[in-house]
Amino acid sequence: MLRFEHVSRSYGSRLAVDDLQLEIKAGQLYALLGHNGAGKTTTIKMLVGLLRPGQGVITVGSYDAVEHPREVSRLIGYVPDQPFLYDKLSAREFLQFVADMYGLSAAAGAAAVAREIERFHLGDFADRLAESYSHGMRQRTVFAAALIHDPEVLVVDEPMVGLDPQSIKLVKDLLQSYVRDGRTVLMSTHTLAVAEEIADRVGVMKTGKLMFDGRVETLRDVVEGTDGSLEAMYLAMMERLDGPAPASE
Repeated sequence: MLRFEHVSRSYGSRLAVDDLQLEIKAGQLYALLGHNGAGKTTTIKMLVGLLRPGQGVITVGSYDAVEHPREVSRLIGYVPDQPFLYDKLSAREFLQFVADMYGLSAAAGAAAVAREIERFHLGDFADRLAESYSHGMRQRTVFAAALIHDPEVLVVDEPMVGLDPQSIKLVKDLLQSYVRDGRTVLMSTHTLAVAEEIADRVGVMKTGKLMFDGRVETLRDVVEGTDGSLEAMYLAMMERLDGPAPASE
């Protein structure tokens, strides 16, 4: 469903993403891991059309992300690392605005707004202005907006930041049900326990390169001498990596 073919992106002289080759199939939840500056957010921004790759091709379904941005945008729902809302709109108004932007009919838009308000338990504050929202309330509203057009692919950058335990459980259940329905999730996260719990595959990036791509069980064969948790293996891998050669499943 998602394919990165020899994708690179630089900021001036700094290579942020270096020859990324990655394929994520429908029905998979892929967790992208790495320290700050490893290239995760740049990868995501290229996928959702906020940045252009310097080299290579990104494909979503059958569409080139650069050549067919409108078609790709209909396939993707995006939750950024910093939730943005219009402060003078309520959650209900914001969701309706997003539904209108995607071209949903009046009836379909109203149904989608009602569906997402219920799914994310927004009813208590759906008609209050967003300027009064906590970070967690904003995050839940942005999640709802990302799903308003019922996309085939959900891309989330640090989805658990600022959420309370109940909301974290809600998001985990949502992501798992999404892939059970045969759809695709790409998640960038520092919350390694969540990645270990729900991801089908993980990727580890360092200095723009994908150093590992596979299942957590495969990583245990690559990184030995730990307690076997994803957190311990990730930290050990970061300490030991001193070369660009990737490991793969």
